[in-house]
Amino acid sequence: MNLSVDFPLILTSLVLLSGVIYLIDVLFFVKKRKAKHIEKPGMIIEYARSFFPILLAVLFIRSFLIQPYHVPTGSLEPTILPGDFIAVNQFAYGLRLPVLHYKILSIGEPKRGDIALFRYPLDPSQIYIKRVIGLPGDHIVYRNKILRVNGKIISVKKIGTALDVEPGAMAIPVNKEQENLLGVKHDIFQWKIGGYTGSVDTIVPKGHYFMMGDNRDASDDSRYWGFVPEQNLVGKAFAIWFSWNDVQDKVRWHRIGKLIK
Repeated sequence: MNLSVDFPLILTSLVLLSGVIYLIDVLFFVKKRKAKHIEKPGMIIEYARSFFPILLAVLFIRSFLIQPYHVPTGSLEPTILPGDFIAVNQFAYGLRLPVLHYKILSIGEPKRGDIALFRYPLDPSQIYIKRVIGLPGDHIVYRNKILRVNGKIISVKKIGTALDVEPGAMAIPVNKEQENLLGVKHDIFQWKIGGYTGSVDTIVPKGHYFMMGDNRDASDDSRYWGFVPEQNLVGKAFAIWFSWNDVQDKVRWHRIGKLIK
């Protein structure tokens, strides 16, 4: 997901600006207004006083608790569909300062199988969402559509067929399979014809993670651009709070409230 506007930076700037105006008013102008029997401050000060607590609350919730994200592509189909709006636990992998992204408190670390949001290593202004496949120190091999983690073949079981349908693209027939990622069971798509033809054989460095999409032949992930540094992590996706089908122009009511696993 490409964030064309740096919302955290704008929000943080608004909080600082309104807070400074509010503080200056309290320190220097409140007494003067009382002495002159002026009940209301100027418009700018009034706006700062009114919006500062609201903006501060939004910044706190968005930075440290829960944040909504819209998923525009199908790289995680069938788990997450294009048009899903997901809720993300911002503190699952530690508390970080907004804008600076500096971790101030370690709370938890990604687990294999998590659906994680992170800043794209090649362009941190973009937010990506993928499944955690490899943890630091893991040996990852992906060849001929077969995934191995630390020498163990990750088993898959075909459960049917489906179509990979995305807005503005041709529908592609796929096999729907259940993958058992060392105890974490989830569904994946594999193209029937063609798809990923590369080969990966790598060890995940310390402080990094190997990410892949569940739509294995239609995902731009660690197989192409490498590992995700720990400092790029944003949070863990845990639920779908709204879903819009761009192809059929309607709400997917059955997906609202669905937990992500």
